[in-house]
Amino acid sequence: MTVVALFGAGGKMGVRLGKNLAKSDFDVRHVEVSDIGKARLKTEIGADAVTPEAAIDGADVVILAVPDTVLGKVAADLVPQLAPGTMVVVLDAAAPYAGYLPVREDITYFVTHPCHPVIFSNEATEAGRKDHFGGIAAEQGVVNALMQGPEDHYALGDKIARTIYAPVSRTHRCTVEQMAYLEPGLSETVCASLLVVMRQAMDEVVKTGVSKDCARDFLLGHMNILGAVIFEEVDGVFSDACNKAIEFGIPVLMRDDWKRVFEREEILESVKRIT
Repeated sequence: MTVVALFGAGGKMGVRLGKNLAKSDFDVRHVEVSDIGKARLKTEIGADAVTPEAAIDGADVVILAVPDTVLGKVAADLVPQLAPGTMVVVLDAAAPYAGYLPVREDITYFVTHPCHPVIFSNEATEAGRKDHFGGIAAEQGVVNALMQGPEDHYALGDKIARTIYAPVSRTHRCTVEQMAYLEPGLSETVCASLLVVMRQAMDEVVKTGVSKDCARDFLLGHMNILGAVIFEEVDGVFSDACNKAIEFGIPVLMRDDWKRVFEREEILESVKRIT
């Protein structure tokens, strides 16, 4: 049986992962330092926390479900204690890409991150339709990177990813650098920023006297159909009026050089700010 040590097991992400690991055939050891986290771990998973030393003794896999801001410190303390051949699973590419993982050539670093359920939902159940984050009832994709380690460790890392983020529709393999382009580059710097702007735009319309419910229904409905066409979920085209609005709207809303956020130096700076 594969032994998994889950660090940060009583945190929000740790509990999410712990619930799915509890349904698997992995032998899981939970590590949590805070009293609140220990209580949450006991209440929501029915597990008791063990010491880090006990958790890593004989562990095949160590999952670091800790915030990016402390991951480097946790890894610096923990990694030197691990046995050769241990797989360290990190849940975000930021700290690995920024160089915050200790150098050890005899262990494996595996990075995995959820795509989250897509907005074009085909979920048949109410629980699936309401699972916007994923890991509960809605299927989602997952992105994996074998940062270092033997090639045959990828299969184990992929199995871990499919377990902790279940239900999983498919997994995508890429490099750690490519993961950094996906997040923070694509998902946060671009997507989250533009969605905040869209919410601010909705609020501006509400100021004119349009009800919030009306503006929200109108915006989210158009996001659905416009997004379906743009991302080729359906075979459709925009009207001439819509195309003309896009032609004049983009230069007003976006700087000419906005794509520089995907330059390698900009991605690295963004990652360093996060970590």
